[in-house]
Amino acid sequence: MKLTVVGGGSTYTPELVDGLARLNDILDVSELVLFDPATERLAVVGAFAQRILDKRGATTRLSLTSDRDSAIEGASAVLLQLRVGGQDARARDESFPLECGCVGQETTGAGGLAKAMRTVPVVLDIAETVRKRASDAWIVDFTNPVGIVTRALLEHGHRAVGLCNVAIGFQRRFAQYLNVAPNEVELGHVGLNHLTWIRDVTVNGTNVLPQILAEHSDDLADELELPRPVLDLLGAIPSYYLRYFYAHDQVVDELRATGTRAEAVKLIERELLEMYADPALVAKPALLEQRGGAYYSEAAVALIASLLGGPDQAAMHVANVRNNGTLEFLPDDAVIEVPCDVTSNGATPRPVAPLDPLYSGLIAHVSAYENLALDAALHGSRDRVIRALLAHPLIGQYDIACQLADSLIAGNLEHLGWAR
Repeated sequence: MKLTVVGGGSTYTPELVDGLARLNDILDVSELVLFDPATERLAVVGAFAQRILDKRGATTRLSLTSDRDSAIEGASAVLLQLRVGGQDARARDESFPLECGCVGQETTGAGGLAKAMRTVPVVLDIAETVRKRASDAWIVDFTNPVGIVTRALLEHGHRAVGLCNVAIGFQRRFAQYLNVAPNEVELGHVGLNHLTWIRDVTVNGTNVLPQILAEHSDDLADELELPRPVLDLLGAIPSYYLRYFYAHDQVVDELRATGTRAEAVKLIERELLEMYADPALVAKPALLEQRGGAYYSEAAVALIASLLGGPDQAAMHVANVRNNGTLEFLPDDAVIEVPCDVTSNGATPRPVAPLDPLYSGLIAHVSAYENLALDAALHGSRDRVIRALLAHPLIGQYDIACQLADSLIAGNLEHLGWAR
């Protein structure tokens, strides 16, 4: 099979390539195509990717190209991991909201809207190429904001599933706590992308979440950077992105004092690319773990294997899919992140027990924002941007929404044709 990676010059790519090489018994990729218009960066990442494949004795043929049509032609699956505007755009996304006292983060709040505004049109253009040149291919979206991007793809009739690594990260951690294999751990993971809670953890039919909370809540609270009483109150484990909601003002103060994540990532990426350029490097460096995306390769390989394989490769995966009645308080066309049964026919959400209003209220609020964000990304206009910002639970004030909209538009003129 042919797997095409759009954004192949990403510093994430060696993580993916290493996973493909290690897990070729799950997913046998005969041709891996890395596509990226940034040819110099692609050459560095691609050469390192080839050394990883050679070191592991993989027979996968690796191709590098800046020609999108040939990259996608005949692919069985297309994996999206692009960043429109690069790290400089991310740095703007995470800085301008702080001027208004709002959190600066690339997927949450005004920064997430800015990223969606740049990304959705580009992704849909790529998806049309997939429709023309690889009509049976599955599109797997790892590009943030995953929920909004996946919703755009599905609304335009593409065979798409959204992927995030948050769930698999928790699964691996819980497996270590319990001293069991990761595939023995199933998560009651529910919500929207980057807005999820784990309400149960099942091993051999038994919910072991109470045990995990009793024995590890202090460690989890430290990792999530939330007070221990938050976990006690929830009786569940929130995604670390919920810190932007549960401790919003504290996060803003910290970001103003210490700088944004984007600034740190730019330094990490620069160092990673220097390391990748060393011909003696044949395995992914430890520094890559600091870039984020832990277990991304395992999640992607397993999901694609279920989408492309036979009945024996059908499995449960946490994925971003249409709601279709799963959460009764959301419209069917909302995109949710829940455990799904995945086969060659696609991903079907498993039933979800009713949610406490503590969760459902915030989910409904953010889902409504995502709907307005997609409208703004598809159709443009300052008013649509303001509407989306006004609907976001972390903004919600008209004067601030107007100021954020003007900053967002001014900082993204090269990507927003309607605004020029």
